[in-house]
Amino acid sequence: MTRAFIFPGQGSQTVGMGRELGEAFASAREVFDEVNEALGQNLTKLMWEGPQEDLTLTENAQPAIMAVSLAVMRVLESEGGVSLAGKAAFVAGHSLGEYSALAAAGAFTLSDTARLLKIRGQAMQRAVPVGAGAMAAVLGLEYEAAAEVAAEAAQGEVCAAANDNGGGQVVVSGARAAVERAIEIAKTKGAKRSMLLPVSAPFHCALMQPAADEMAEALASVELKAPVVPLVANVTASRVADPATIRQLLVEQVTGMVRWRESVLYMEAQGVSGFVEIGTGKALSGMVKRIAKEPEIHAVGTPADVEAILKIL
Repeated sequence: MTRAFIFPGQGSQTVGMGRELGEAFASAREVFDEVNEALGQNLTKLMWEGPQEDLTLTENAQPAIMAVSLAVMRVLESEGGVSLAGKAAFVAGHSLGEYSALAAAGAFTLSDTARLLKIRGQAMQRAVPVGAGAMAAVLGLEYEAAAEVAAEAAQGEVCAAANDNGGGQVVVSGARAAVERAIEIAKTKGAKRSMLLPVSAPFHCALMQPAADEMAEALASVELKAPVVPLVANVTASRVADPATIRQLLVEQVTGMVRWRESVLYMEAQGVSGFVEIGTGKALSGMVKRIAKEPEIHAVGTPADVEAILKIL
């Protein structure tokens, strides 16, 4: 079976994340310790003990989610001898998960990835004053219809499709008033439900340009190697392995749409029928089920999950 390893994005954070892994495996604890050291912050304590509102801050949630994903990978390698290059045809990640995917594939070091995500989280938070932007999930409309809703709602302000998650789930992002208009317009276009998301900034839209500029600078100063397996990039929904191209796409990703539906369809068209979600939660597994035809899906985030997947891989 041809498999892809996929890595979750923001929203998967929860107090207690990674604790069982850290208690069960020395290799996982080493990952958490390295992330703490890279950031000069006891992120592990925040991940395991909370409070949730501090963990949910973008600058903490992004490296925390990555840390659990990389801890899972390190455990699979140390406990099961799993080599990413030997088991996966592609890696892909949802937004910040793209950094986790690249770190897992050896393109970035763990310490550099943690620092980049801290910078990314802070830059995204700074780009727009709190309360000036918003994001909303539009459920029950396919991408084209949701994009039309966003365009109609803009009325001279920024409002655009930010995440195409598949199965009639599209997230729109932009100026708060425009996003609120989109929620009302979506009702008239047949959406089953639309609601504001509890996020602190309007990600993946043009308002994030200041953050994209900061990430261009940060990425320019970090070594980026070719990943051991190709990345399916958020902004192109196709494979990429060239470091210079990856660097540019990571900058574009800050303001660009996460083309997750198309990314899954691309991997499926390349023969992928098995998807392994690496890290905390099962959000991507649910999305893949709605997009791909009868995929085999495994979410790996706990010691029990590790034991189960090692019997299959």
